[in-house]
Amino acid sequence: MKVGTPFGPFLPVDLGNGVTLDYYEKRDEPIQSQHYAFLVPDEQFDAMIARLEVVGVAYYACPSHTEAGQINRLFGGRGAYFDAPDGHNMEVMTRPYVRP
Repeated sequence: MKVGTPFGPFLPVDLGNGVTLDYYEKRDEPIQSQHYAFLVPDEQFDAMIARLEVVGVAYYACPSHTEAGQINRLFGGRGAYFDAPDGHNMEVMTRPYVRP
């Protein structure tokens, strides 16, 4: 595994199979919810949003959950955030983050 260049508060670890785990750790606080981002095929994104709507899960365009029922169009793709049942902040996106 290769540790990549930090991106904002994240430290990316490239797994070598097209998957990157971005770590963000606060060391001076108790364990809190984590952020998990998943790169998904564009042609499946609408179905994912529809499934969230069917089961009554709110989704947002931004990670701070202030744009309810909207998606973002970051980096030329589409994305959304939602809370997992255990409180983690989940993200689905159709384009990877653009890193410097």
